[in-house]
Amino acid sequence: MNAFLHADWPVPAGVQALTTLRHGLGVSSPPFDCFNLGSRCGDVAEAVAENRRQLVASLALPSAPRWLRQVHGIGVVRMGDESAPHPPSAPSPRERGEGEPGVSLRSAQTMFLLPAARGEGARRADEGEEPEADAAVTSTPGTVLAILTADCLPVVLAARDGGEVALAHAGWRGLCAGVLEATVAAMRTLAHDVIAWLGPAAGASAYEIGTEVFDAFTTRDARAHLAFLPTRPGHWKVDLPMLARQRLLDAGVTEVHGGGQCTISDPTRYFSHRRDGRSGRMATLVWRQA
Repeated sequence: MNAFLHADWPVPAGVQALTTLRHGLGVSSPPFDCFNLGSRCGDVAEAVAENRRQLVASLALPSAPRWLRQVHGIGVVRMGDESAPHPPSAPSPRERGEGEPGVSLRSAQTMFLLPAARGEGARRADEGEEPEADAAVTSTPGTVLAILTADCLPVVLAARDGGEVALAHAGWRGLCAGVLEATVAAMRTLAHDVIAWLGPAAGASAYEIGTEVFDAFTTRDARAHLAFLPTRPGHWKVDLPMLARQRLLDAGVTEVHGGGQCTISDPTRYFSHRRDGRSGRMATLVWRQA
C-alpha cells in the first residue's frame, strides 16, 4: 500500500513535496494506525519515533525533517540558510506600496503582520530546535521542512526556479489570521514567482462549522461568503481550499494547484481529528534536492 501522496504541480524536478498517508508504513496501534507522525496526539512515543525513522529511510531524505511546534498562529521560521544573502533586487514593503514596514496592515480583504523587508519576516531556527511556529521557509538544499495535519490545510510554496521552498499549516484560525500572507512575505522570492500546492484537508462537502468561523472570515472579506454553504441554522459547510486561494491571490500568488483531497471523507488514506476525535497526524514535507 502506498504511504505517500506526491504533489502534482509544475515545479523543477529538484523540488520534492508530498503528504504521508495513514497506512503503508508505520507501527502505531489504533486509533493511530499505522503511520502516525504526530508526537503530541496521544500515541506511544516509541511508535512515533519508529514511524519517523521509517519516514526518513523510505524516502531517503537528505536530512531529518525540521518539525514545528504548531500553535494555529502565523509565526514563520527560516530553516538552514541563516547566512544566505538577502537579494538586493527584492523590494521593501514601502516600495511595493504596502505601507510602513513592520506594522499591522488593514484592508478590505485581510489583516496581517508584514515583516520589515521581504525575506526577513521569518526568525531563524537552530538545527535540532522545534520552534513554535506554523510555517517555515528555506533556500538550502537538503533541508526538509515539515508540518503535521489531520484536517487543517497544508500549503506548500516553491519558487518557479526551484530556488526556495516554504510550507504552512493553515487551519481555519491561522488561515484567517494571515499565515499564508505571512509565509509569502517571509520568502525571498517575489510573490508572482511563487507556485502553491494545497494538500489534503477537511473538504467542502464534509467540513461543517458554526458562527465563530463564518463570522471570522466574512466580517473581514466579503468574498469569503463564496466559500460557505448554509446547512442548518447557524451552520455552514466551508471550503478551506477556496479561502486559501483567495488569501494567496491577495498575497500575489496566482498559480495554485491541488486542494481536492478531503481528509474527513477518506478514512482509508487520511487521519481526521474532526471525524474520529482521537487521531494520528499526517506529515507534509518539502525540500530542495542537493
